[in-house]
Amino acid sequence: MAAAVAVASGSGTPREEDGTAGETAASQPAAPTSAPGARLSRLPLARVKALVKADPDVTLAGQEAIFILARAAELFVETIAKDAYCCAQQGKRKTLQRRDLDNAIEAVDEFAFLEGLSFEERSLCA
Repeated sequence: MAAAVAVASGSGTPREEDGTAGETAASQPAAPTSAPGARLSRLPLARVKALVKADPDVTLAGQEAIFILARAAELFVETIAKDAYCCAQQGKRKTLQRRDLDNAIEAVDEFAFLEGLSFEERSLCA
């Protein structure tokens, strides 16, 4: 990085001088924007809450727990979709097929809990 560290005059503390425009911004991840109307969760929280309430073992679930479960489901779907897409690319395709999901499940250790389940059973897990 071309940003130089210099001593601020009089204070003795190091500060970062701008090298080229945007270098420091590119090295750090972008902060999430809080634009009006921006959703924190892509899944409908009411639907997630209904799924949680359908479990007879769950008696109470707060809004924070519902949000965390929704976010975890989003990350899970995103991860398995990316891995399945890699399997599709190996087959020189852009469209995901069921066999791509099956290959991703077999190839990635984190998805071992899904091995041996039929497609119908897998859809009940998600």
